[in-house]
Amino acid sequence: MRAAAALAPGGESSGAAHGAALVVDRLSKRFAGDASGGVTALEDVSFTVREGEFVALIGPSGCGKSTLFNIIGGLVDAYDGRVLVDGEAIRGSHRAIGMVFQEESTFPWRTTLDNVAFPLEVTGVARQEREARARDLIRLVGLEGFEHRYPAEMSGGMRQRTALARTLAFQPKILLMDEPFAALDEQTRLLLGDKLLQIQQALRQTTLLITHNIAEAVQLSDRVVVMTFRPGKIKRIVEIDLPRPRDSAIVGSAAFGSYVAEIWSDLREEASKGLSDSEASLAQRPGHHHA
Repeated sequence: MRAAAALAPGGESSGAAHGAALVVDRLSKRFAGDASGGVTALEDVSFTVREGEFVALIGPSGCGKSTLFNIIGGLVDAYDGRVLVDGEAIRGSHRAIGMVFQEESTFPWRTTLDNVAFPLEVTGVARQEREARARDLIRLVGLEGFEHRYPAEMSGGMRQRTALARTLAFQPKILLMDEPFAALDEQTRLLLGDKLLQIQQALRQTTLLITHNIAEAVQLSDRVVVMTFRPGKIKRIVEIDLPRPRDSAIVGSAAFGSYVAEIWSDLREEASKGLSDSEASLAQRPGHHHA
């Protein structure tokens, strides 16, 4: 096992930006607050995602993972630092970046086929072509036979795969995923992880996954970026040296278990800080009494 060495301030190795599909360069974000002075969510965060690479970003609750996701996706502004796609600094939403959210985002009034075809519809692709392309993506995510079902007729995992296929219809250069399987049970998560690995292998899709699930991060990733508790900084970047093509069978291997233990040893310290901070805040509330 190899942790990334020679980290520059902020977390990424010097010179790593060359040839990267996505570069996060010294991002910091502070949210204004009350008399206490607000909250620094992110501080000097730097890392890269190479073309075709799968990188997972993991950290304790309150480490700024979702803030980082929203900055890269163009949903949050007023930050310090830069986001670069293919070496070009971007600000706001960008055609090259597709996003899959934790919350279900399918349109309940549209069938699977019409949900997936929606991005092609709004860009003016002819009906026959967009439906053919949508069917290809539906097949890719393993939903063949469910083209004419509505979201209410399908499981949560199937709805998330529909949302993934719809995002892929945009043909994004970079796929951002924010805890897309968080609401699903562990067995379903593992199986959908297999499907995601198949998709990534087929498309060579550059992917950044935000997660709090260590096993999921190790199962899917080429590298895992470990963040500290607030303010969120890069604590370590771990290279996942497991063979590809990869599936959930790897979860039972000794090497997999070693990576999970290694990352947990980093996260445990940070999660403990978050728990202590949460308990301290609760104790300071008016009317709070210890049991």
